[in-house]
Amino acid sequence: APWSLMMSLTPSRGCLLDLPWEDILVPHILCHLPLQQLLSLQRVSKSFQSLIQLYLANMRCFDSSQIGPAIPRAAFVNLLKDNEVLQQLVLQNCSDWLTDRELLPVIGQNHHLHHIQLKGCAQLSRHALVAISLSCPNLRRLSLAHCEWVDSLSLRSLADHCKALEAVDLTACRQLKDEAICYLVQKCSRLKSLSLAVNANVGDVAVEEIAKCCPELEHLDLTGCLRVKNDSIRVLAEYCPKLRSLKVKHCHNVAESSLSVLRSRGVELDVEPPMQRALVLLQDVVGFAPFINLQI
Repeated sequence: APWSLMMSLTPSRGCLLDLPWEDILVPHILCHLPLQQLLSLQRVSKSFQSLIQLYLANMRCFDSSQIGPAIPRAAFVNLLKDNEVLQQLVLQNCSDWLTDRELLPVIGQNHHLHHIQLKGCAQLSRHALVAISLSCPNLRRLSLAHCEWVDSLSLRSLADHCKALEAVDLTACRQLKDEAICYLVQKCSRLKSLSLAVNANVGDVAVEEIAKCCPELEHLDLTGCLRVKNDSIRVLAEYCPKLRSLKVKHCHNVAESSLSVLRSRGVELDVEPPMQRALVLLQDVVGFAPFINLQI
């Protein structure tokens, strides 16, 4: 419906483009249209092309998924070349085309970014994270999931310059060890959400430091962190009163003896209590869950 409205208000009718561009069209009309349709709208006329360029230069959020998974490199550069006011940049799974060469200019000219999503952008390098650190002092949310190029030095740069961070996703950043995670949480004590999932190098040292340095922590994902044991989970329960969810699936050294305290506080866990697991297994085997008399 919005697209039909836009196409019906062509310049020949003297309606749409007569409205104030910066006060009406950009903030109140164009913002409701999908980005892909806006790019198509550029082909209507030179006036529409100028209007869309103005919109792109004032865009606060760019999400590559609105266009498609494979954006031509030149097109991405052209879309954001005049924008210096971005607040959110979402470039999820752009490994086919996104490199430092395309990303660094965008980061360098946008100092108001507070949310960056680079999940699965495998062709970037540690220089991308250093650039983010130096250009985005107000960064609050950052996803680097499955970015194996993230190393301890670039993470230290992030910790030194982006102390307002509240949510960081380091899933499958397999170069990172306890020491790097400890440095991050010591500098970024406002963290509310942290994922270290699928990292066999992360152990009790990191988890205990997270607990002691991040009293505001609400969500922690340790899925597949095989070196994490009961002791650090007990410390987590002691020091993080605001914890709302904890993921410890496939952490084979974490048992109910440490999880029970969190469970009693209503913390959402991704593993069931031992008795519940036994009942589910029994139901799978015999096809029903029998009544079990626990009064001994």
